[in-house]
Amino acid sequence: MKLLILGGTEFAGRAVTDAALERGWEVTVFHRGHHAPPPGVTALHGDRTAPDGLAALAEGEWDAVLDTWSGAPSAVRDAARLLAERVGRYVYVSSCSVYVYPSAAGVDEAAPLVDGSPDDSEDGDYARAKRGAELAVVDAFGERALLARAGLIIGPGENIGRLPWWLGRIAKGGPVLAPGPRDLELQYIDVRDLANWMLDAVEQGLGGAYNLVSAPGHTTTAELLEACARVTGSDAELRWTDPEPILAAGIQPWMDLPIWLPPGEDYAHMHRRGVAKALAAGLDCRPAEETVADTWAWLRSIGGVAPQRPDRPVVGLDPRIEAAVLAGQGVPTPGGLVD
Repeated sequence: MKLLILGGTEFAGRAVTDAALERGWEVTVFHRGHHAPPPGVTALHGDRTAPDGLAALAEGEWDAVLDTWSGAPSAVRDAARLLAERVGRYVYVSSCSVYVYPSAAGVDEAAPLVDGSPDDSEDGDYARAKRGAELAVVDAFGERALLARAGLIIGPGENIGRLPWWLGRIAKGGPVLAPGPRDLELQYIDVRDLANWMLDAVEQGLGGAYNLVSAPGHTTTAELLEACARVTGSDAELRWTDPEPILAAGIQPWMDLPIWLPPGEDYAHMHRRGVAKALAAGLDCRPAEETVADTWAWLRSIGGVAPQRPDRPVVGLDPRIEAAVLAGQGVPTPGGLVD
């Protein structure tokens, strides 16, 4: 197989690059040159947001192209049109965010979608941008378009900071604000399982949209955080706390306490997605303990500080707020007093 990856040097793109090389595929990586690609690939450089930024792709043929773009849909439109006659299949890493909010628990790929335009040239609403890019790929490739609608992606190489933050916080030890309910089921996908499924799908000639997250019940909040404690060897004490006092303190789910969403519309939209179609097409998700352990090993190998995407906000809870909530003292103000 000859694979072209638009990106390919960070997180999801890098996981696909590594997996494809392990299969013996011939891999070409098109990127801006900000990060070094792995050995064994052909590297092409260009900035797809710049005039004539796709010039390096003017020639060449590939069995498939994989695109992780999350900015303006027009960049995907231009790439798809340029490659339509020279590439067999276009795999676009989309998102479950393209579904109209709120969505009921268990809904599948037939759920209503947000509006989007392939001609939108502005970075804006994430969901609309992903949907616009999907439309661009389908317009150029038709049934040869594969829309990989990923949910929460974690694992080695994560540059958003969600699982790395939990690992770092728990590794520090002491009382840890653990958001309940303990048995709240989580859906996510290990970036390596996402990569392997997409490459399998290319080999099988699949097209259309697939929700790509673990099955409901794959793990729980308690299982994930307890795994963090085990793999780090920490003496941290997980202080399980009901959602009400956490929310009353102004702590933001997902951002201040990454991955966690209390039961409700947000939780159903993110952690209760129907995935029967992907499971039937061979999606295989490794145990949570393996994802946690491998992410911790990767973090330690790079000095313990995860890279941070510049276009995403930094996640994690202020230690002062955590301590105040655990002590039942309210929320500290910038001046150090307690409200």
